[in-house]
Amino acid sequence: MVLGAGIAGLCTALALAPTGRRINLLERDLAPPDGVEATFDHWSRRGASQLRHSHAFLARLRQLIATEHPALLEALEAAGARELRFADGLPEPIKKTYVAAPQDAEMSILVSRRSTLEFIIRRYVEAHANVAIRSGAFVTGLISERDATGTLVARGLTLEGGETVLADLVIDAGGRASPMTDWLAEAGAKITEEGEDCAILYYTRFYALKPGQSEPARGAASTTGDLGYLKFGIFPADNDTFSFTLAVPEVEEALRAAVMRPDIFDAICGRLPGVAPWTDPERSTPVSKVYAMGDLKSRWREMAPAGQPAMLNLFCVGDSLVRTNPLYGRGCSFAAIEAHGLRDVLTGTGDPANRTRAYSARVRTDLFAFYADMVEQDRGAARRALAGLDPDHRASWRGRLLRRFLEDGVAIAVRQDADLLRGAMRAFHMLDSPRGWLRRPASLARILAVWARGRRANAHLYAPKSGPDRPAMFAALGLDAAADLARVRAAA
Repeated sequence: MVLGAGIAGLCTALALAPTGRRINLLERDLAPPDGVEATFDHWSRRGASQLRHSHAFLARLRQLIATEHPALLEALEAAGARELRFADGLPEPIKKTYVAAPQDAEMSILVSRRSTLEFIIRRYVEAHANVAIRSGAFVTGLISERDATGTLVARGLTLEGGETVLADLVIDAGGRASPMTDWLAEAGAKITEEGEDCAILYYTRFYALKPGQSEPARGAASTTGDLGYLKFGIFPADNDTFSFTLAVPEVEEALRAAVMRPDIFDAICGRLPGVAPWTDPERSTPVSKVYAMGDLKSRWREMAPAGQPAMLNLFCVGDSLVRTNPLYGRGCSFAAIEAHGLRDVLTGTGDPANRTRAYSARVRTDLFAFYADMVEQDRGAARRALAGLDPDHRASWRGRLLRRFLEDGVAIAVRQDADLLRGAMRAFHMLDSPRGWLRRPASLARILAVWARGRRANAHLYAPKSGPDRPAMFAALGLDAAADLARVRAAA
């Protein structure tokens, strides 16, 4: 029994269906309407608030699908999902001398609206004779008991109305709002978790290209950026659609309140050089309201703390196990990697306790380095956002040195060196460890050589400014930057 038929639940069915098990997914939301456009326009997904936010399948997930489920990849592409290749996003200085390498083909990203991805994957898994999705099934509790040794064992789930469903294995793919931890606590099971706020909020709006129009050429102006007070990105999608997402730090209360207004959202688009050509009313038209997503947290749960399973025959996949900042686009990849790792564990041993321990170890080995790196980056971004509100703030000499190394060394080196860019992108796509490329002596030597040349010699390698500074943006939007700064200082 799988609790939830979102991306995590569907990835679980994808992974386990070929093993021959009977798989039942219990989903509280009703089934989607027929067709990708009707799904985007009308499907109500209370259990997936991110349904109409920007999505992409990183290269590691795209590779997993291509290798293990090639027919699904074909179905996704037939529905309009498309691949963006490594060569498609090269900086201008590298384009001039770029020579493709065999590993570049591994770094293709699959882009589409989340609603299209979910609709097609759901239709694909439902075609398996041993998979059933029961929509409108509201799960209210966990059935468990203690075996002869006193160990808790999952036996099934209870549904609204008092119905019980029994199963050999219970898999929680209920997402970030899953009540499973409460049910575990009621049963006396002990798990551990760590986590913290991501310190940002997300805002997304979808657009459709007008008839006869095409996407702007990817040129000098960047379609992604980090202005300190605002992060942004354009996400190409399926069937002549794309989305634009803004990530606003929690401390930016005035901007957070304003950006929900469509006129303010579009005004921000118009002041970002790399975004304005996409959202130009002559080229595209909005096809959604501005969707907000808050309560963004990073969280890592251990279901077998210190090697002691909290409950046998119960496994968690997706956000109910590990939550990530959507800024990194890793949520779907984490869920798929966990689901296929669970498949390997279940086929590798039949002992319930060993299964729980092995799955916990597998998830930690595969994913914890990416989680820890994300948390460290989020902490740094939150500090910079707060400091950016104070014109009198001055970083320590160590902080200034690190910033210069990153901005004038690393960022410039990857804009001119294809091998360094490959290393950075392989880490981004979870194909290599998060910082391994940066710690290699050869990489450091190249970066230091570029940094040592100085800003003047490297002037032609700097990316154009991705947007206005905070006072200029606030003035253009009619927001009072000074009053907001006073509020923050008073709160501090």
